[in-house]
Formats: sequence, C-alpha cells, structure tokens
Amino acid sequence: MWLGWRAAMERALYGEEGFYLRERPSSHFRTSVSASPVFAEAVLALLRRVDEELGRPASLDLVDVGAGEGTLLRRVLEEADPGLRARLRVTAVELSKPPPGLPEEIAWRQAVPDGVTGLVVANEWLDNVPLDVAELAPDGPRLVLVDPATGDEKLGDPVSGADLEWLERWWPLSRVGARAEIGRTRDEAWAGVVGRLTRGTAVAVDYAHAVDNRPPCGTLTGYRDGQVVAAIPDGTCDITAHVALDACAAAGESAGAISTELSTQRDVLRSLGITGTRPPVEAALDDPRGYLRALARASEEAELVDPAGLGGFGWLTQKVARAVRGSPS
Repeated sequence: MWLGWRAAMERALYGEEGFYLRERPSSHFRTSVSASPVFAEAVLALLRRVDEELGRPASLDLVDVGAGEGTLLRRVLEEADPGLRARLRVTAVELSKPPPGLPEEIAWRQAVPDGVTGLVVANEWLDNVPLDVAELAPDGPRLVLVDPATGDEKLGDPVSGADLEWLERWWPLSRVGARAEIGRTRDEAWAGVVGRLTRGTAVAVDYAHAVDNRPPCGTLTGYRDGQVVAAIPDGTCDITAHVALDACAAAGESAGAISTELSTQRDVLRSLGITGTRPPVEAALDDPRGYLRALARASEEAELVDPAGLGGFGWLTQKVARAVRGSPS
C-alpha cells in the first residue's frame, strides 16, 4: 500500500494505536521541557511579561499546545506566585488521554479554546503536524509516496494547486532529486492557533529553517527510545520534520497577528535572564553548597541556550490584539 507522507504520518502518529496516542514522548526524546525545570521558569517569565502587557486581566490564559504529559504546565503552576496562579486558566492541548495525577487547575482538551487572552506556547508541536513530501523530477515536482510497512518510497502524481503554490513561494526546488517538505499544513495549523487568540501572544518553538537556507534533501526523521531511526511510518516511532517558521509567520499574520518576531531560543531565553553564566569560583570559599547549586543551575541553563543544541531552536513570537465587542476599536 502506497500513501502520501501526510496520510502516512497522520495514521502512524495519530491514527488508531498511533504513536502519540500510545506512547509518552519523554520516553523517546529529550526536549527543553524535559531537560530542565529552568525552561518552565522562562515560560513563566514570558507569561508575566504578557500579563503586564495586557494590563493584568482578571483572568489570564496559559495554553500549552502539544502538552505531552503536562510537565511544562505543572512546573509553571508550581513556580507561579499565589496571586498570579489564582488568575490563571491553564489548558493542555493534547490528543492522548490525560496522565494520572494531573492538577485540577489544568483543563485537558483536544483543541485550543476560542477567545484566549494570555499566552499560547507550542513547543515542538508543529514538527509533528503531518505534511507531504515532494521531489523534483525532470517534469517538475512530484509527491513522494511511501510504503508504511517498509519506508520504501516512489514518486507519485505531480504537485498541484495550493501545494505547488506553497512550494514555489517557500521552498523552490532547483535540481532534479532535490526534496522539500510541503509545510502548508503547518501554516494552517499555526493560523488556527493565532486565530483563537483575542489578546495576547502565541509562541511556536521548533527546529526550523528559512527560505534562503532550506535543506536540499529535507529533514524527515524518526525517533525511538532516544535514538534517531529510519523514518518508517508504521506507528512504532516518532516521525518529525523541521519547520518552515517563516511560512508559519506569514500565515499567522494572515490570521490576525499584529507583530512578528523570528528569533532563536538562545536569544529569547537570554533576554529572559537564562544565560548559562557560571558563578565565580571565589563563591565556593564562602558558600560551597550554594556554589554547587549555582554551578548545577548554570549547567542546566547552558544546555537550554547552547546554539548547537536546544538553543538553536527557532522561536516564532506573534502578538494579537483584537477589538472586543462593546469596547473601543
């Protein structure tokens, strides 16, 4: 049976007995959330910034898209001061069932709620939104078909319509054999997130690339048990591909974003005070235990801002300020 990659990914990741409905992500790959509680501290700092920008509303939303086991939201709630915590409406967006012991403050949903006022975070979510793959043949771009059982591939029909328009704008192929991952589905998914914001900020964090530096052979990859494996969409492994965040940014603007910033995790976290700076060695003389704690903290921060690792993640930050019915526009 031959399928386009989008259909194959959809079935392998989210179909009956799909990977993400069956497995816990932390068992298979390391993310910023699982690497250190410091990442949740950074999200909390960003949430406080958004809260101030919104004038400290009576009810403030925090939404985690692709929440996994809810770890990020749990940690933010633990670190938030009582006054902020009392105003928070916390929502985990995830297709799998909620994990045991979930705090009652966390609502578990399969879609982003409408009318969000606050902060939406999509950390390593867009890279798992299924997409099709194209390869340039002598007669133009063609869809790549895959056998879900083996991972074998062959070329299918010519790319056409909206997918062809997306390729021509965002990932033009210049030589026979070059491949592209058609990110239109990610654009639509991200626009759906931005469109549900009334006031506030939406952040997408993922491995990313830009139109002037797309990888010539694409980035489709499999992960299982912490290891890179062949991207075989049989449901036994994660299937992921890097994200064209610049295209997502344009889609977010079409959905109502009034400002856009494309940056890296290193730059954003450093702006929030997460720098990875080691404590001065002299501090070990006055407070040896405190020095060791500060050293361990610096090590955790350094991993999050390492430009060759997690710090190299792309950050797309977009703000929305829609006129509320009955208020001045």
